[in-house]
Amino acid sequence: MYAHLPDLRAVQRRRKYVVAACLIPLLALVVTTGSAWPGEAPVGEIIEGVGLLMIGVAIIGRAWCSLYIGGRKTHELVQDGPYALTRNPLYVFSFIGAFGVGAQTGSLTLAALFAAAAVAVFLPVIAREEQFLGQAFAGSYADYRRRTPRLLPDFRLWRPSEALMVQPAFFLRTLADGLPFLLAWPLFELVSRWQDSGLSPLLRLP
Repeated sequence: MYAHLPDLRAVQRRRKYVVAACLIPLLALVVTTGSAWPGEAPVGEIIEGVGLLMIGVAIIGRAWCSLYIGGRKTHELVQDGPYALTRNPLYVFSFIGAFGVGAQTGSLTLAALFAAAAVAVFLPVIAREEQFLGQAFAGSYADYRRRTPRLLPDFRLWRPSEALMVQPAFFLRTLADGLPFLLAWPLFELVSRWQDSGLSPLLRLP
């Protein structure tokens, strides 16, 4: 099992580079486009508010997942808690967070683009992790894969854990990793104020 660990870690490192590369065109798109509901329009404010709520859900959800997966991912097949609902809850919450980040523009189109970019980046990582887990845990993973959805949660499958061995360092690191989602709020507010100055033409998106 351990022979595959370096390859899995390399995939995770490449994923960070790809995320950074995707952020550049997305941020450029944010600067050059704007919401079809500019200013204090109720629709735009609602989209931003819902997006901020989704960011909060993503941060808390990722931290929740870390309570179950911390230190166990490569040594044990985790199948309880959020991992009973979906095989990839950490990524599901990341997709929710990405949508919330895009929603801070007040545009559902940009929110969907941010979420789609996150899915495109993480799906290859998920595939490699599934390959690793299939090799490491053989039959038990095949059974888990058969009954548990890859992404969309099935809440009928909920199964709590009898006990948790929490790794505080991993929990805090996961919590800290999610905090950059919140940076979208003040950052996009600054972009919106600059756009409202009328210094450059904008493409308005719903």
